[in-house]
Amino acid sequence: MSDIVREAARKYRNWGTWGADDELGTLNYVTPEVVRRSAQLVRRGVTFSLAIPFDSTGPQINQPRRFNPIHRMILTGPDFTTGAFTRPGGAGFADDMVIMPLQCATQWDALSHCFLDGQLYNGYDANLVSSAGARKNGIEKMARHIVTRGVLLDIPRLQGADWLEPGYAITTADLDAACRAERVTVGRGDALLVRTGQMLMCRRRGGWGDYAGGDAPGLSFHTAGWIHERQIAAVATDTWGMEVRPNEIPDTYQPLHQILIPSMGLLVGEIFDLEALAEDCAREGVWEFQFVAPPLPITGAVGSPINPLAIT
Repeated sequence: MSDIVREAARKYRNWGTWGADDELGTLNYVTPEVVRRSAQLVRRGVTFSLAIPFDSTGPQINQPRRFNPIHRMILTGPDFTTGAFTRPGGAGFADDMVIMPLQCATQWDALSHCFLDGQLYNGYDANLVSSAGARKNGIEKMARHIVTRGVLLDIPRLQGADWLEPGYAITTADLDAACRAERVTVGRGDALLVRTGQMLMCRRRGGWGDYAGGDAPGLSFHTAGWIHERQIAAVATDTWGMEVRPNEIPDTYQPLHQILIPSMGLLVGEIFDLEALAEDCAREGVWEFQFVAPPLPITGAVGSPINPLAIT
């Protein structure tokens, strides 16, 4: 582990900020007043789903641990019409199931997803995440807390491009320039959504390619202080891994993750589809909205599929 990563982990650590037993991290910034103010951003009553389809056409191609959702039917119409499964009075039903890793499509990383030197957010031991699930920092702890103000920063639009090229590191200067161009501020309790355009690039090129795990635009490691200073509650992007790939710090895998999640206690979202929202924001000239994105309260889970909503 690089010294620069360990130093940043110490500098931006929120352990104990909300008590020794805290499992919410920066979601503590989302107070009832923050929720109330976010509702005032709803002017038109227009909603945007920021999720990709949960199906076999997803981005998880040739991944060792994650695969695209597998949808299977348990009961079908033919089960009724053939008499294989019926109920009195002509009643019939369909049932189905999904087999999937919880982080294979649009998703949140729980605070139990990353360990730094064997510790989770707030100093909990990594061994508390076992084959039985996460005994601390499970995603279920966040189930009622993700209703807040959302802000979209569209970095390629700022540069007059459709997308950022793989390997482009979004800097604090980029974030500041986007805030100025969009006439928004990002602050305490906000959910920051950062568009790179990588999802649009994949669609234009006719396939996901190496979207999952390959080179990608994303946030620079050096944005950690910018995020920490503003007391942001959550950060999400339209990429597989949120931060720039190849990673900037030698011999450290996903170094920004190691600061934001186990040190800062910040909620990280990935594989968000921001295209329709970005077009609407540009057309309306409004880049803030109410953001609603609760996880499934799966006990002990280290992540969750979500259908995030932006409400304008």
